[in-house]
Amino acid sequence: MFDTDPAATPGRRRKREPATPLQRALGLLVRREHSRKELTRKLTSRGLDAHEVEAAVEKLADAGWQDDTRFAESLVRNRVSGGYGPLHIRAELRTHGLDSDAIAAALETFEGNWTENARDLVRRRYGDSIPDDLALRRKAADMLIRRGFPGEVVQEATRYGPDDQDFS
Repeated sequence: MFDTDPAATPGRRRKREPATPLQRALGLLVRREHSRKELTRKLTSRGLDAHEVEAAVEKLADAGWQDDTRFAESLVRNRVSGGYGPLHIRAELRTHGLDSDAIAAALETFEGNWTENARDLVRRRYGDSIPDDLALRRKAADMLIRRGFPGEVVQEATRYGPDDQDFS
């Protein structure tokens, strides 16, 4: 008369076994790339054993699911397309636990020109009237500095003609 099997009852689900650290790490990695440090931090903050997490992350790295180089290159592409400069990107990569060699290699994968990127950002934000307005040029320079562009790139990006002077 009454079926006691929870699977046979519509609308009821069986309780799942808690996911292992390996399954949880893989679940995070299928959504987006993570650095080794970031993945370890996320999993341990969710109450998982640090040794099990470290072993799971190591296993995923060995299998090619987690790769700091691939993560760094992906982050560089993403941030460049978002209008950020090399100083901002370098600092963000450092927060993800990457060493200076990995950061330099990732930034070298950028095939564009930082000055052109900065100039394009200024044009999109402030239009073509920037050479005529000193206050607008300063505002654009401040924006580029906040976004992580070095000083020489900022100067080049806020000047358009060969007869422009440095007003900073």
